[in-house]
Amino acid sequence: MSPVAGPPPPAGLYDPLHEHDACGVGFVVHIKGQRSHSIVQQALQVLMNLRHRGACGCEANTGDGAGILLQIPDRFFRKVVPFALPGEGSYGVGLVFLPRQAAAREAVEQLFERIVAEEGQQFLGWRDVPTDDREVGPSAVAVEPVFRQAFVGRWSLAHGP
Repeated sequence: MSPVAGPPPPAGLYDPLHEHDACGVGFVVHIKGQRSHSIVQQALQVLMNLRHRGACGCEANTGDGAGILLQIPDRFFRKVVPFALPGEGSYGVGLVFLPRQAAAREAVEQLFERIVAEEGQQFLGWRDVPTDDREVGPSAVAVEPVFRQAFVGRWSLAHGP
């Protein structure tokens, strides 16, 4: 029996020092980048099939919070954000986990907005993310953060072409 091999040697941008285990990863894509609801449904099924996904709590309804990554739903955001958005592809959005305490949350939001400006980007606004924690275990609810989306316009919007 041959010994277990380690990670491959460094090559190009790959460095084995940055190697991490990834228990329970799945990918569902359209090879040409076509968006569809069926791809989202398939990705949710992958999550259900990878039930353990690495981190589980002692409660049956508490886990690691795994999710799916998809393209920016521009048409949806235009309907739900309380501010103007630039053209599709001209902004980014990130989900930010914030403290529940109002003063701490406001301090983090101000820091985020300041760093966006320092980096030459245009902060567009915040969106409160609707959540429903009725099916989540009490240990998760006890530490649940506030979920907000931060919208950032690309550099050229803040500084011209």
